[in-house]
Amino acid sequence: MFPARFDYHRATTVDDALRLLGEHPGAKLLAGGHSLIPMMKLRLAMPEVLIDVGRVSELKGIEREEGKIYVGALTTHAELAASEVLAAHCPILAEAASKIADPAVRNKGTIGGNVAHADPASDLPAVLVATGAVIHLKGRRQRQVKAADFFTGLLATDLGEDEILTRIEIPDLHGRSGHAGSAYLKYEHPASGYAICGAAAVVKKNADGTCAAASLALNGVSATPFDAARVCRELIGAPLDDAVIRQAVNDHLHVGDPLSDVYASGLYRAELAKVYGRRALRLARDRAR
Repeated sequence: MFPARFDYHRATTVDDALRLLGEHPGAKLLAGGHSLIPMMKLRLAMPEVLIDVGRVSELKGIEREEGKIYVGALTTHAELAASEVLAAHCPILAEAASKIADPAVRNKGTIGGNVAHADPASDLPAVLVATGAVIHLKGRRQRQVKAADFFTGLLATDLGEDEILTRIEIPDLHGRSGHAGSAYLKYEHPASGYAICGAAAVVKKNADGTCAAASLALNGVSATPFDAARVCRELIGAPLDDAVIRQAVNDHLHVGDPLSDVYASGLYRAELAKVYGRRALRLARDRAR
C-alpha cells in the first residue's frame, strides 16, 4: 500500500525541529525510517506532517566523559556495533546492535528511533534497562527519564508529542570498581530477525567470586522490557555457579502476562525467558573480571 498524503519538513537543528513540532501538532519525527515508514505504508500510522531530523548533526555521535557514555539519538545500529568506545566500556550495547535485522537496517536505523518506537521485540530496550541507562529528552524543558520508566506500554513511551529524544546516557560498565561482564542473547524470528526472546544481562563479581551486582532484562516476552529484578536480588552475595543461577531463574523469573501470537505462545515465550535468562547470566558471569 501507499501511505496517506503528508507534508514534509526537514529540520536543520534540534531547536528547528522543536519549532516545527510546535507548529504542527501530531507531526511525526523521521530519522532512519525503518519503523515509521512501514507503518505508514500499511496505514497503521497516518501523520499529516513528517519532520525529517536525519541530518541534525548535534544528534549524532558516541562520547565518553566522567565515567559515562553518551550516545546521540541519530547514531546508527552499525555505528553502535563498530564503536571502539562501546567495545571497551559498554560491549553489550554493541553486541545487541550487531544482532539487529540485516546490514541495510543496521546502516540506516537509529538508536533514537528504535527506542522511541518501543517495539517489544526490538533488541535495544532491554539492554538499556539492564545497564541502567537514562533517556535525555528535550521539549519546552530538558528532562531525563530512566530507561526502566521510559517504556510505558505496547509501542508506548514517556516521550511527549512536543519532545525530542536527544541522547542516551549509559554507565561505564568497565569503571574503576572492576569490569562487569555483560551479554545479550536472543532467539529470533527466522523471517524478521525480531526477538521472540532476547536476554540482556550484566554481572559484577566480588574478589571471592560471589555476585556483587547483577541485572537481567528481557525483550519479546512482554509489552515492555521485562526487568527480572527478583532474580538478581537472589544472586547478590551468592556464588555464581550454574546451579545457583538456575535456581534463582527457575524460582523467581515469572512473566505474568506474556505476549502471544501465531508463531510463539505466551507459555512458550515465558519458558524461553528462563532458558535465555540463564544463558545470558552465565555468559555475563564468564566475561566478568
